[in-house]
Amino acid sequence: MALSCGIIGLPMVGKTTFFNLLTGAGVETSAFFSGKTAANTAHALIPDERIDFLSEMFKPKKTTYAQVEMIDVPGLVRGSSQGQGAGNEFLTAVRNCDILCHIVRAFANEQVLHAEGKIDILRDIDIITSELLFADLQMIETRLSHINGASRKKLEHPLEEQTLRKCQAFLEEEKPLSLLSFNEEETESLRHMTFLTNKPLMIVVNVDESQLAANDYPDKEKVEAYCREQGYALLVVSAKTEEEIEELPAEDRDMFMEELQISERGIARMAKALYSQLGLISFLTAGTDEVKAWTIRKGLPAKQAAGKIHSDIERGFIRAETVAFNDLQTAGSMAAAREKGLFRLEGKDYPVQDGDIINFRFNV
Repeated sequence: MALSCGIIGLPMVGKTTFFNLLTGAGVETSAFFSGKTAANTAHALIPDERIDFLSEMFKPKKTTYAQVEMIDVPGLVRGSSQGQGAGNEFLTAVRNCDILCHIVRAFANEQVLHAEGKIDILRDIDIITSELLFADLQMIETRLSHINGASRKKLEHPLEEQTLRKCQAFLEEEKPLSLLSFNEEETESLRHMTFLTNKPLMIVVNVDESQLAANDYPDKEKVEAYCREQGYALLVVSAKTEEEIEELPAEDRDMFMEELQISERGIARMAKALYSQLGLISFLTAGTDEVKAWTIRKGLPAKQAAGKIHSDIERGFIRAETVAFNDLQTAGSMAAAREKGLFRLEGKDYPVQDGDIINFRFNV
């Protein structure tokens, strides 16, 4: 399942640093406005302690984590939707992403210029949100002009124009389309269009080490209230601290994190949150050849989940032999889990659960 996340935000907020931390790509960063217009693309592995546990148990030849494609776009400026700065190249890069991750800056650093002159998280969120709103409005206006103009382009669906006008009115109230309700027919009428403000969006506040330790940053309560109101996921991470952890020898990382009272790395929380926001879960397969996380939509029936491995397994599906990861972990081994009757045989309609370890029985 090819899933992608667009990392967006103003210049100099830490977007490329987060991109590097998530993907290990090692893309050059700059403390000054670079004026670049090309997006960086690489894959981020989704950390999974269950995969680590199973790899330790089976010692497989290969270990495969779930992945999400990350797209780091150039820093936006006011007017990007009208072609300023990275402009249309930014829009092209993120239009097809499944989720947007907006990095906002809470840290102060005289050596790293701020695009707007000073720290103001809510203002920065508003700038980027406005650009997404304007871009969607512009696309709607263009489509309506094609429908009603001299060319009189054919409607894709009888309700298309009506639904577009509904969206237009909502956007003009400066509200993202993610907050607008659509019935089944309306959704179908716009299936050919991709709106930026209808994508899941996560706000990541990039703090410094002292802000991380204090669990505080400027306008924290207002930012939290705004994200609740808009339905945005919110995460607080320190890119600088994450870089310091990354540079340490593996044996020293736990000690450093303990000193900072960090139970889990921020970059791992970020990757997991992106995965969860997309409505995704992982089922697992395990053996001496490979331990692997398979990405599926939450609630997918067992027979369709089998098709993620191979179409033949879906076609010839008989049963899914399943054990929950927590049950296996408690039992300590596959043999012990079987002895305790923790394995289940599930049918084709069984909704696969996150962390299910499955062996599909099939016949073709």
